[in-house]
Amino acid sequence: MSLRRATAEKPLRIVIVGGGTAGWMAASLMAHHWGARAQVTVLESPDIGIIGVGEGSTPQFKAFFDRLGIAEATWMPQCEATYKAGIRFVGWSARPGYESYFHPFTTALDSHTAPAFFFNSRARRTGRDVCAHGDRFFVSQRLAAMRLCPIPTDNFPFAIGYGYHFDATLVGRFLRSHATAKLGVTYLERTVASVRLAEDGSIAELVCDNGERFEGDVFVDASGFRGLLIQQALDEPFIAFADNLFNDRAVAIPTPREEGGGLSCETRSTALSAGWAWAIPLTNRTGNGYVYSSRYLSEEAAEAELRGHLGVGDEGAARHLSMNVGRVARSWVKNCLAAGLSQGFIEPLEATALHIVQATVEGFIAAYDASHGPDGGDAERDAFNERIGARYDGIRDYIVAHYRMNGRTDTPYWRDNAANQNLSDNLKAVMTAWFTGADMEAEIARLGIGGYYGALSWHCLLAGYGQFPDDAKMVPPEAGLPLADMAAIDDFISRCIRNFIDHDVAVTALSQVTK
Repeated sequence: MSLRRATAEKPLRIVIVGGGTAGWMAASLMAHHWGARAQVTVLESPDIGIIGVGEGSTPQFKAFFDRLGIAEATWMPQCEATYKAGIRFVGWSARPGYESYFHPFTTALDSHTAPAFFFNSRARRTGRDVCAHGDRFFVSQRLAAMRLCPIPTDNFPFAIGYGYHFDATLVGRFLRSHATAKLGVTYLERTVASVRLAEDGSIAELVCDNGERFEGDVFVDASGFRGLLIQQALDEPFIAFADNLFNDRAVAIPTPREEGGGLSCETRSTALSAGWAWAIPLTNRTGNGYVYSSRYLSEEAAEAELRGHLGVGDEGAARHLSMNVGRVARSWVKNCLAAGLSQGFIEPLEATALHIVQATVEGFIAAYDASHGPDGGDAERDAFNERIGARYDGIRDYIVAHYRMNGRTDTPYWRDNAANQNLSDNLKAVMTAWFTGADMEAEIARLGIGGYYGALSWHCLLAGYGQFPDDAKMVPPEAGLPLADMAAIDDFISRCIRNFIDHDVAVTALSQVTK
């Protein structure tokens, strides 16, 4: 279909259905990028609640706020936000010495330690008795262990990747306020009752329950799992991931902030009987929940297990959620872009939900700006859909690996996950490379999947699980093998962390800036 160009004389009419974090991220990015060349309207139904469970991000969320020119001191205190250095996985492997591992965000310092980690892990994969647990090799892991803020002092000239923990509902409200006050976005409380299509199958207008009609050039579906536009109106097929990822339910119970010991800067994921429990530290509370499979556990049993894990008895209200895990075949159909849960959902194990929203909207903006060729934008749209689909599938494969490679045998859930053969060719290739002692960096580059999760992430996962030959089969490394100097690495990391301050102190200082 032909796409009209955005101009100041005739602005692009963008109508977004649904607020929440995804809708307001889309509104903010589009209004910021196109300015007077676009008229952005957000229609949010007062009758439909916001899921608001996702409370963690990858480092790309910092780039989002940087792009909008919003300082951390402006938004973080309003959203009960804290810093995040990475994710700690607890109990996913039963192998002694590998009961937990840390998945760090990348830093400029990794070039000094990651090659040694890669070499040692390959040496251990091929039977040498050497240290190959990723927790010893990365600054971010030490920062999290010592509850230090992952932002160095000014005299430390190395960039540290970090994400955030936050109240997702508050982030949505903050972005709504920013978009309407600073970016000229129109916000209306409306409930869309029906969608009228044009002759070419594109969306012509939205009809609200009060009879009001909204025409547009671009429609963004941020309506959540309903998929009001992309799935219901445009009938775009949904590709379910149920054969790859078993979890389809969650129960959340917040608890008061942990007293004493400082403020943690890591998300914690603890394996339970039929899934995993998250713990996310905010300034005012800890966000907790249990992601599980209804094939193995009832709602009542899941809530009881989570309460036992948290030690809260009957305290605190529980919120039960259903998850539709998978993605639509195409995120951009005709003049409709799906963003957020309407587009797809992969369980929040690696906090990728907002990352995908950001990549989707930014990718759409770039493709739309470039779509002025003779094909009217079809080539850019098709390439965009291929990239977004590949991103979903790449993230899915990495998440699936957490379950397929687990080292537990105590419940049917974990045994069935370990026996799951519904694996993509890419995941099979990665697993083969690991177990045959091949060069993981070269294999990931060959497969073209490093843009989703790179060699560092795959090494941390597989080494963190202790996916090595049996200890009894290990032999001492031969003389002359250029193994990691662990004493030197320990010293390097210890010297580096002297440039970081207490996480609690740093977050408290942010709130003082706004007063």
